[in-house]
Amino acid sequence: MPSSDRRSMRRSLHGLRRTAGYLKPHLRAERTLLFGGSAALFAEVAMRLLEPWPLKFVLDGVIAASGARIGLDAPDNLPMVLVLACVALLVIVTLRAVAAYLMTLCFALAGNRLLTAMREQVYAHLQTLSMAFHDNARTGDLVTRVTSDVGRLKEVGVTAALPLLGNVITMVTMLGVVAVLDWQLALVMLAVLPLFVLTGARLSRKITGVSRTQRKAEGALASLAAETLAAMRVVQSYSLEDRMQAAFASNNVKTLKDGVKAKKLSAGLERRTDVLVGIATAGVLYLGATRVLAGALTPGELVVFLTYLKAAFKPMRDLAKYTGRIAQAAASGERLVDLLEERPRVVNQQWARSARPFLGDIQFTDVWLSYTTGHPVLRGLNLRIRAGERVAVVGPSGAGKSSVAMLLSRLRDPDYGQVRIDGHDLRDLTMESVRPQIAIVLQESLLFAMSIRENIAHGACDVTDEEIERAARLAGAHEFITALPDGYDTVVGERGATLSGGQRQRIAIARAAVRDAPIVVLDEAMTGLDQDTEQEVLAAMDRLTDGRTTIVITHDLAAAQNADRVIWIDGGLATDHGPPSQVLSRHAGEPGVISGPHRRDPREAYRAVRR
Repeated sequence: MPSSDRRSMRRSLHGLRRTAGYLKPHLRAERTLLFGGSAALFAEVAMRLLEPWPLKFVLDGVIAASGARIGLDAPDNLPMVLVLACVALLVIVTLRAVAAYLMTLCFALAGNRLLTAMREQVYAHLQTLSMAFHDNARTGDLVTRVTSDVGRLKEVGVTAALPLLGNVITMVTMLGVVAVLDWQLALVMLAVLPLFVLTGARLSRKITGVSRTQRKAEGALASLAAETLAAMRVVQSYSLEDRMQAAFASNNVKTLKDGVKAKKLSAGLERRTDVLVGIATAGVLYLGATRVLAGALTPGELVVFLTYLKAAFKPMRDLAKYTGRIAQAAASGERLVDLLEERPRVVNQQWARSARPFLGDIQFTDVWLSYTTGHPVLRGLNLRIRAGERVAVVGPSGAGKSSVAMLLSRLRDPDYGQVRIDGHDLRDLTMESVRPQIAIVLQESLLFAMSIRENIAHGACDVTDEEIERAARLAGAHEFITALPDGYDTVVGERGATLSGGQRQRIAIARAAVRDAPIVVLDEAMTGLDQDTEQEVLAAMDRLTDGRTTIVITHDLAAAQNADRVIWIDGGLATDHGPPSQVLSRHAGEPGVISGPHRRDPREAYRAVRR
C-alpha cells in the first residue's frame, strides 16, 4: 500500500474516532431508544434467517410430489405442509416488517436527537470562543459546519450507517448458518470477501480524500457567498459584480469537479461489487446444483443458500453505494471536531468569583496586547480612570484605542499586565458578572433581524416593556419607533438595514441604556452621522452617560471636547493626558485624526438640543 494511502487511512480512522468520542455522551442519553432499536434489529435479522425456510419445505414437497408421478413415494401431508408454510411465511414477513419499522423508528429518532444535540453543542461552543478565533474565522464556513456538516452526519447516520449495521449483522449470522449446513458452499461465499475488502479499502480512501477536499471547498464557497451578500452595498457601489461572480464561479466549478470525481469513484466501487457478488452467486449456483444432483442437498436447501447469498452480500452493495456519502460524513465529522477542539483563550479561572456592583474605577497597569504574535498593539499601557469620570481616549487610527474596550469587556485578556476595576483584576472575576456591568455603543450599530423591542431587550435579561420604553425615551428613539407601522414590534432588516444610521445608533444606545451599567464605552459611536442626526445622538449619549464612568474612544478631536479629561494614545502607549483644551491643542495637527473645521463643536450641539 502506498505511503499516501496509509496516511489517508490513518487520518480517516483517527477522524472517525475523534467524532465518535464527541458523540459518546449523547449516545448515553439515548440508550433507551438505542436498546429498543437494537432489539428490533436482532428480531428483524432472525426473521430474515427464517424467511426462506417455508419456501424450502414447499419446494421440497412439490418436488417429492412430482416424483410420486413417476413411481416415487409422495408425502401424505403435502396439503398441510403447503398451508403451514404459507401461514408461516406470512407471519415471518409481518413480524419482519414490524421489527424493521420499530428499528428504523428508534434509530432514526435517536440519530436525529443525537445530532440535534451535537448541533446545539457546536453552536454553544462557537459562542464561547474568543474574539481571537472569530477575528480570523470565515463566517460562511462556520455556518456551513453548524448546518450542512451536522445535517450530513444526520443524513448518513440515519439512512446509511444504521441500515448498514443491520446488514452486517445479517451477513455474519447467515454465513454462520450456511457454514453449519454446508461448509463448502460457505467457503465459496467467503472467497470473494478478501477481494471486496482490498478493492473497497483502496477506493474508499480515495473517495474520503476527495470528499474531505470537497467539504473544505464548499465551506470556502459559503464564506465567499456570505461575505458578498453582507457587503452588497460595497459590491454594487464599486461595480464588483463581475469580479465576485468570477470568484464564485471558480470555487463553484472546483466543488463540482470534486463532487463528480467522488461520484465516479463511488459508482466504480458499486459496479465492481456487483461483479464480485455475481461471481459468488455463479459459484454457489454451480457447486450447489452439483451437490443437489449428487443427493448431498435438496433443491429447497439450495434455494435457501441462494437467498442467504443475496441477503448476505447486501452489506457489500450498501457499503459500495453509501461509501461516498459516508466519506463525506466522515469529512464533516472531522470539521466539526476541529471546531469543538478549539479552546477559548478567555475563560473563567478556577478561582474566579462573581463581581460586586462596580463603582467604575478603572486602571490599566503595564498592559501588553497582541493580535498577532510578535506584533503588540499595546506596549505597556498605563492609565487610570476615576469612578464617574468622563474620559476621551484619542489618537491616530491603529494606535490601540479600541483594544481598551475589548480588554474592559474581557473579549480579550492582556498578554502581560493587569486590567483592574475597583481594584480587582478582571481575570479574578467571572465574565458573566463583569460584562453585564459594561455597556458598549459601537461605531457599527449592528441590529438583529427581529423586532425593535427584542433588539433593545437584548441589552439585559428579563427586562419589562416599561423598561424598554424608558430606555428608548432616554435614547431619543421613542418618537420615531412609535411612528413606524408596528411600533416597537416592527421587524428590522438584517443588521438593521431598513433603518437610517441615526435610528440604528439610537436603538443601540437604548440597548445600552436598558443595561443600566455603571461603565459606558462609546467606541467611535459618532462616526458617519450628519450634523442634524449627530445633535440627537449626542444628546442621547449625554443622558446615557450621566453619572457613569464613561470612556469615549475616538480619533475625532471634536468628539472629545466635552470630556473631563483626554488621554492621548499613540503606538500602544498613553503618551499624553490632561484637560481637553490642552491635550487637543497639542495634537490638533497630527496625522490620523480629524480636527478640521467641517466638524461642528459637540458642545454647540448639546446647547442647541438643550435649548
